[in-house]
Amino acid sequence: MGALGILSILAVIAFLGSLSQVDGYRNLRSCKAGDCFSKYTVESPDSRVVNVPTYFNRAEAERVSAARWEQARSLAAVPRTDNAKVSSNGRLFYVTEYGADPTGTTDSTKALLAAINEAFNVATKEHAMSGLRDLGGVEILLEGGNYLISEPLRLPGSGGANVLIHGGTLRASKDFPTARYLIELWSSTDAKLSTNLHGTELAAAAKYSFLRIASYEDITLRDLMLDANFRGGGILVINSLRTNIDNCYISHFMSFGIMVQGGHETFIRNSFLGQRITAGGNPDEKDFSGVAISLMSNDNAVTDVVIFSAAVGIVVSGEANIFTGVHCYNKATGFGGVGIKLQLGGFTQTRIIACYMDYTAIVAEDPVQLVIADSFFLGDANIVLKSSENKMISGVNIVDNMFSGSWKGVDIVQLEGQFETVDQIVVDRNNVLGMTLKSTVARGTVQGNGTTWAVDFNPFLLFPNRIQHVQYSFYTSDASFPRHAIRNISQNKVVIEADTQVSATVAVQVDQSATFVQGNGIYS
Repeated sequence: MGALGILSILAVIAFLGSLSQVDGYRNLRSCKAGDCFSKYTVESPDSRVVNVPTYFNRAEAERVSAARWEQARSLAAVPRTDNAKVSSNGRLFYVTEYGADPTGTTDSTKALLAAINEAFNVATKEHAMSGLRDLGGVEILLEGGNYLISEPLRLPGSGGANVLIHGGTLRASKDFPTARYLIELWSSTDAKLSTNLHGTELAAAAKYSFLRIASYEDITLRDLMLDANFRGGGILVINSLRTNIDNCYISHFMSFGIMVQGGHETFIRNSFLGQRITAGGNPDEKDFSGVAISLMSNDNAVTDVVIFSAAVGIVVSGEANIFTGVHCYNKATGFGGVGIKLQLGGFTQTRIIACYMDYTAIVAEDPVQLVIADSFFLGDANIVLKSSENKMISGVNIVDNMFSGSWKGVDIVQLEGQFETVDQIVVDRNNVLGMTLKSTVARGTVQGNGTTWAVDFNPFLLFPNRIQHVQYSFYTSDASFPRHAIRNISQNKVVIEADTQVSATVAVQVDQSATFVQGNGIYS
C-alpha cells in the first residue's frame, strides 16, 4: 500500500472520530431500536464513498433542527439596509444573509431589495440584447422562506439579463400599496399602458410599446408563492424580453395576477392563479373580481396553467400569442365571468389549443386570424364572436372541439352584433352534447315525390343568410332523368326544383366559409 493510501485511511479515521463528537449524532451501537431513522454517507479525500454508521436519534434531531431554525430567526431579526458586501456562494445570493425574515414575522422588504440590488450589480463584461448586462445566471434564493413585504420588489431600473429569483413565498402586508405588484420589472423610462384602451387606440399604444428598447431579458421567476393579500397584484412585467414565470402560485390579487405590457416572449407555465383559494363551487363566486393574466404584448405563451378564481381568466390585447393546456374555471359565464377575452380587434393572431373552459366562455372582439382547436367546453361554456369597432371577422378556425352543456339550448358559437366584413370562417368537426351545434358547413338530405325539395339549414349555420357554396346530388327511384336545378339559397334555405314530378332523394352540402374556386384562381 502506498503512502497516499495510508494517508487516505488516516484521514477517514480522523474524520469519523471528529464526527462522533458532534452533538446530535449517535453511534449505531448506542442507537435504540426504532429510534434511528437516517444514515449518512461522506466522501473520503481520495473520492471513495464511505458509509458512515452514524445515525440521528429522533429526539436529538428535533433539538438540532429547532436550534437551527432559531438561529435563522436570530439572523433575520435585524434587516440589512446598507450596501455592505455580504458573503455569497459564487453568484448565489441568499436573502436571509441580508436580514430577510423567513418566518414572515417582520417586514423583509429592505433586506430583499438589498439582495436583489447586489445581484444586479455583479461584475460582468458580457452583454445580452440591446446592451443589457448579462449577469451570468445570478440566482437570488428565497430559501423556502415566507417573507412579508410592504413595498414592491422592483428590479433595478438599470436593467439586466440572465437572472433567476426562486424558492419561497412573498406576502403583501396590510399596508402594501393597492396600485402596485409584489414583483415589478420596469424602468423609469417605461410607460404603463392603460388597461381601458380598446380598438385603434390600443393597437397604436401596443405598437409604440413594442418598438421600445427592452429593459430586461431572460429574467426567470420560478417556484414562488405570491400572496397579494387582497391589496395589489402579483407580477408586473413591462418592456421585457424572454421572461419566464414558471411554477408560481399567485393568489389574493385585486387587480391582476400577472400583467405583461410591451416587450415580447413572456412564457407563463406550470402555474396556478386565483383571487380566492377554492377548488370550485365557491359560494362567493359571483363576487370574484380582477384578472388572472393580462397580455398587452406580442409573442407570448401560456402553457399548463390553471386559473381557479377571477372575474376574467386571461385578457389578450397583443398579437401572436398561444395558449395550450389552460384550465379556466374562474367565474362562470352565468355570473358574468369570461375565461379568455381577446380584445385587440383586427390584430388577433391568437391560437387556443387543447384548453379546458370550465363553465366560462371565450370572447373574441373583431377576431382576425384566430384558431380554437382540440379544446373542451363544459357547463354551457361557449365561444362568443363579438362585433366591435372594426365590425370584421376574418381567418377564424374553430374545429375539433368538444362541448358539453345542460340542454338549455346554448349555441356552441354565438355571434354578438353585426359584422360588416366576413371572410374565411371555418367552424366544423365539433362534437356536441346538451348544447346547440353551430357550423359554417352543413349537410342535409330530403326525400319526396314532387317537383320541389327544400332543406332549411338555419338551425345549424352560424351566419344568417350567408350560404356561399352549395353542392347537391339528385337521386330518382326509377330510371327517369328529369332536369333539375337550384332555385334559391336565401335565408340559409336551399331549394331544388325539377321540371317534372318525380320521387327523389336530394342530398345537399352548404358552406359559409367564403373561400372558393372560380376560373383558374382562388379568391375570397
